Amino acid sequence: MTMLSHRFSRALAQGRAKPAEAPSRASLLAILLRKRAVAHNQGADELESLLRDQIRWSLPIVRDDEKISAE
Repeated sequence: MTMLSHRFSRALAQGRAKPAEAPSRASLLAILLRKRAVAHNQGADELESLLRDQIRWSLPIVRDDEKISAE
């Protein structure tokens, strides 16, 4: 019975799909920008405002001391 369980678990593991990769910050930002553009075209002001806040939140933060060290 143990050998059968072991073979069954290996077969299941081999048949499973690999988990999807997490989206990058750039791809998430692109999705949010497209959604905001659609909301703007539809005249959905509240949704557009909400998406603008999400876009602002998703942008990388660059502090003054990081700018100086990069130059």
